[in-house]
Amino acid sequence: MPLFRRELGIDLGTVNVLVCEGGQIVLHEPSVVAISIREQKVLEIGQAAKDMYGRAPETIEVSRPLRDGVIADYDVTVSLLKYVIEKVCGPFRLFRPKVIITVPYGVTSVESRAVQEAAVEAGASEAFLLPEPLAAAYGADLSVQTPTGSLVAVLGGGAAQAGVVSMNSLIAADAARVGGLRLNEAIASYVRKKYGLLIGDSTAEEIKLNIGAALPLDEEESLEIQGRDQVNGLPRAITLTTSEVTEALHEPLGLMVGVVKGVLEKTPPELASDIIERGMMLCGGTAQLRGIDRLMTKETGIPAYVAENPVACVALGAGRAFKHLDVLRRILP
Repeated sequence: MPLFRRELGIDLGTVNVLVCEGGQIVLHEPSVVAISIREQKVLEIGQAAKDMYGRAPETIEVSRPLRDGVIADYDVTVSLLKYVIEKVCGPFRLFRPKVIITVPYGVTSVESRAVQEAAVEAGASEAFLLPEPLAAAYGADLSVQTPTGSLVAVLGGGAAQAGVVSMNSLIAADAARVGGLRLNEAIASYVRKKYGLLIGDSTAEEIKLNIGAALPLDEEESLEIQGRDQVNGLPRAITLTTSEVTEALHEPLGLMVGVVKGVLEKTPPELASDIIERGMMLCGGTAQLRGIDRLMTKETGIPAYVAENPVACVALGAGRAFKHLDVLRRILP
């Protein structure tokens, strides 16, 4: 019977949910749910829900059921997972799938239990939890099973994590609940303080993607943005430059660098030489920010490089972890 049971690796992120099956990403959608305020009923999930954001705030609430990488709203998370499992496996299933769900390093036992229970309630037969730095190492095909140490930094939408991986285990790890969403908030706050202009999260995200950088660029770039004047409430446009965005991101990026430094301080000397030789792998959505690899190298002294598929790395690792489940059962909750 287990022959017919499907195995899903799920990266249940603050910003996106990705599902890996058979070594391929089979689903990639925003972790967003639209709820009718009057009926308290789920209307849409994923991209369809994201498209509703800000369109009818009096009648439809569009929210993220996960915050900082952990469950903020249990019932809505169950609805999200049901949608994900049903979309991948179909509505009529003879066997419930087995799932490995990634969680941020350092989650509490209560937060872990909530994820496991939500997965089973959503239709999984079994749910294993895998720390994201370990999943990322599997996803990037690092030498996880060997005694050699590898340093992985997962810079996601809700949290920044780093870990030294060796012998299928996290030898040293650290995390901070600061991620891509915090970068958006920092940009919006900077524009409000400097220009007296109120902008939304989607505009801040657009600024970050188009002209954002962790370090100053050789050629300055600019972008015209629209927002609402803080004083008179009327629409107004300004032009923002890359150097201004870099200044706005200085503090949250400093916290991310601090996570990596915290791990390096806890790394055994035997593995430190491996890390210097092999470098640091960056993955997660925030790893796509221009110059973040140079920033990490400059601040830590460890050569940093961005993974081949930074956004899908963790989900791919969750899918590949099924091959090592016998070994992982000893360390996974």
